[in-house]
Amino acid sequence: QVQLVESGGGLVQTGGSLRLSCAASTTGFSIIAMGWYRQAPGNERELVARMGNSGRTNYADSVKGRFTISRDNAKNTVYLQMNSLKPEDTAVYYCNAGGHYNNYDATLDFWGQGTQVTVSS
Repeated sequence: QVQLVESGGGLVQTGGSLRLSCAASTTGFSIIAMGWYRQAPGNERELVARMGNSGRTNYADSVKGRFTISRDNAKNTVYLQMNSLKPEDTAVYYCNAGGHYNNYDATLDFWGQGTQVTVSS
């Protein structure tokens, strides 16, 4: 009932750009926030950026000024525009949608399948 499909990952050179997209099918589920997380080998999964339904955003310090999150609420789609990419940005990027099922108030998280972003030096 909840499916997140990611696209846009790939391999780019240092300084390049990528745009990630995540389309959510969320019948019976009310989204509170959507965002992007990443996990590099040997590291813990970390927040990259998230946006609440109000438009408020949070960014990891390491990506501020380079990455921009946006949402198309009508399409239940979240984007991550990544500019000035660095090798340190190399990771698997996961789309996240948080919210709750109708008539169930506990917050739940759903995750996309992950998309590989590789930035070569």
